[in-house]
Amino acid sequence: MRYRRLGHSGLYVSELCLGTMTFGGSDGLWGQIGQLQQDEADALVRTALGAGINFIDTANIYAGGRSEEILGQSLKNLGVAREEVVIATKVHGQMGEGPNARGASRGHIMDQVKASLRRMQLDHIDLYQLHGFDPATPIAESLEALNTLVAHGHVRYVGLSNWAAWQIVKAMGIAEARRLAPIVSLQAYYTLAGRDLEREIVPMLLSEDVGLMVWSPLAGGFLSGKYDRDGRTAEGRRVDFDFPPVDQDRAYDAIDVMRGIADAKGCSVAQVALAWLLHQKVVSSVIVGAKRVDQLTDNIGACDVTLSEADLAALDEVTALPAEYPGWMLERQGESRKALVAAQVR
Repeated sequence: MRYRRLGHSGLYVSELCLGTMTFGGSDGLWGQIGQLQQDEADALVRTALGAGINFIDTANIYAGGRSEEILGQSLKNLGVAREEVVIATKVHGQMGEGPNARGASRGHIMDQVKASLRRMQLDHIDLYQLHGFDPATPIAESLEALNTLVAHGHVRYVGLSNWAAWQIVKAMGIAEARRLAPIVSLQAYYTLAGRDLEREIVPMLLSEDVGLMVWSPLAGGFLSGKYDRDGRTAEGRRVDFDFPPVDQDRAYDAIDVMRGIADAKGCSVAQVALAWLLHQKVVSSVIVGAKRVDQLTDNIGACDVTLSEADLAALDEVTALPAEYPGWMLERQGESRKALVAAQVR
């Protein structure tokens, strides 16, 4: 297991992060995603830690807070030293009745951080993330609240999730101008089946040295190798919960190439999908969730898969985004200037 710096912070996290969205579900949406209870969760946490994973991600909204409770108890049950793990959670979703029980207002953030700390039995959260953009709350209000949590020691680092590039840069500007806790990471969807992030967000993250945590790296299981173009499918989350949206024709073309690479390397299709992400410079950590220990073990095996330049080129060719403005114009107008920079580097 390798460790990577999270954005421009001094925090190092494992290149794989254990996701806990499968913890605690009973019925409805969360039951479809996962129904793991304490013993099963303990086994996954034990396996992750044993493989060198030091990074665990959850959210207050997962199973209505039950995921946080189970994670916190797992750390207690396994006798995990607090300084040995980096715990991330999120705030934004509906956690009660009424209009103030969700979003990124100062009141909601302050209420929910206390609830998350209580559920996880912790005295601080390493990475506290705004789980979505709140159009009803000024960005400055949210950032001021997060800065208060950092100043009080309840939170160590601040991140975002599912924000647009312009929103992130605006928030970073506000934080810098007001000398607030800086934004060190973004949690976002990025896979071979969905490379939309590369249009605006990836260049921005690289430019501003913000870390990327990837959620749903297998596109909700679509890239696991369970799904065939002819319609035959194994049991999986997508059978009942078809998310995130995927252009299936493009994804199946990618899977065809991935199968060839997997066969040649003696690894799984899922490992190829994860390995591709681990080869991307912008990625700090890839969040892997599982319902069984064998699934998690297979995902962890992706750390040992090395893709050649030919492998990466083949995957890029079959999954490349179609040209879109202003991207194609920026590329065209910048060619000569890029050549000057390249010549100077040599």
